[in-house]
Amino acid sequence: VQLQASGGGLVQTGGSLRLSCRASGFMISHGDMSWYHGTPGDLRSLVAVLTSDDFANYADSVKGRFSIFREDAENTVHLQMSSLKPEDTGIYYCKADIGSGLAKWGQGTLVTVSS
Repeated sequence: VQLQASGGGLVQTGGSLRLSCRASGFMISHGDMSWYHGTPGDLRSLVAVLTSDDFANYADSVKGRFSIFREDAENTVHLQMSSLKPEDTGIYYCKADIGSGLAKWGQGTLVTVSS
């Protein structure tokens, strides 16, 4: 199982970005897919999760601004980020819960929001 994250970059406050996480060796529709926000010290906090039965849940800090969705034909999960704030800056990691208590992390993609 491999996860390839992309889409990070530099954006001004109020701007938008779409992050993508493409999976190989695993069908994303068969497990829960999540995005985490990482900060210095590698503390990772859950931003959004999309379950295999299409239930989405979000951290309070991003509700109404971020949206997680799957593109099954591309075996990719996206995180659409809007109304970005400087505190959204960090490395964003995707994670796949592939069953039997196992999880796989992608390599992360850097998002920088300038004020």
